[in-house]
Amino acid sequence: MTRTLFLFFALFMLSLTVNAQDMYRVTADKLRVRATKDSKSKVIGSISQNEKVAVLDASDAKFYKVKLKNGEGWASKDFLAKIAPAAQPATPVATTATPNTQTPTTAGSEDMYRVTADDLRVREKADANSKIVGYLPKNENVAVIDSSNTTFYKIKVTNGEGWVSKEFLVRISPAKAPVQKTTIAASVPQSSKDYSGIIFIAVVAVILFAILYFSLKYASGNKFIIGFSVIVILVVGYFCYITFVAEKIVTGTFASSEDIQYKSFNFKSKDSVTVSDAYNDSIFTSKYVIDGDMIKLYDQQNTIMLLIRDEQTLIGEGFTRGTFTKK
Repeated sequence: MTRTLFLFFALFMLSLTVNAQDMYRVTADKLRVRATKDSKSKVIGSISQNEKVAVLDASDAKFYKVKLKNGEGWASKDFLAKIAPAAQPATPVATTATPNTQTPTTAGSEDMYRVTADDLRVREKADANSKIVGYLPKNENVAVIDSSNTTFYKIKVTNGEGWVSKEFLVRISPAKAPVQKTTIAASVPQSSKDYSGIIFIAVVAVILFAILYFSLKYASGNKFIIGFSVIVILVVGYFCYITFVAEKIVTGTFASSEDIQYKSFNFKSKDSVTVSDAYNDSIFTSKYVIDGDMIKLYDQQNTIMLLIRDEQTLIGEGFTRGTFTKK
């Protein structure tokens, strides 16, 4: 009898231990798992985006202890989104607005907004430093129940309410109005149009053609003078074009050995770059634009600016410190 009771008690405690392990979803492209809860400790593994993982210890302010196939490790909590328990219906974030009887709205009805950023962070309070309670996928429709704050909007989701940056929400329509299409994408930096380079090269072209005309007219058939004039005109025109008109292109990986937040930038295509974030221990992909000699991109909260010094060197501007050289 005693053995039976002891076995029953052991099975009960084991079930409690299993249930205590909450399941989370990885939101980073590739989340690193370290040996200890220290951003400089040894990397023992990695978890791919959208992969589910069991969290064994969520008491630390920055790192969660997670369970791997071959052991345990620590990962940044900023890139782990809690998954609802199996007992609850796995419904997506609210895509239709319904009346809210608990929280008053500023306009008397809930407005529908569309998310323009990948994995938009939902926070507990209208504060960039408050606790992250979830994430919203790109192009998801959400109901905004409070838009009085200048920086954050209060939204309603399936399992409660939270605050998100208004910068990554674009209004679709009131809750009961038909959905309207929009082309605004707040997650992509905007570049200003500057036509001064085109105007300058047009003026230079007129001057060069005038020189060519007078060379042909007064050279008296001297082939050397005519050939020399043509070569000078072509060289000057080419350098004016690549300096003032030709669009700058950045390719390859630029990295820094300094102790800074962003360790490397891998420019994979004309408008996409993969960034390695040492502070958050993650890798994310962002859209970028080139405005003159400046590269601009977002990391959901800040604008990253890189000055193009030459083909082999990028210089961080603003809060983005460091010198990045091409590998």
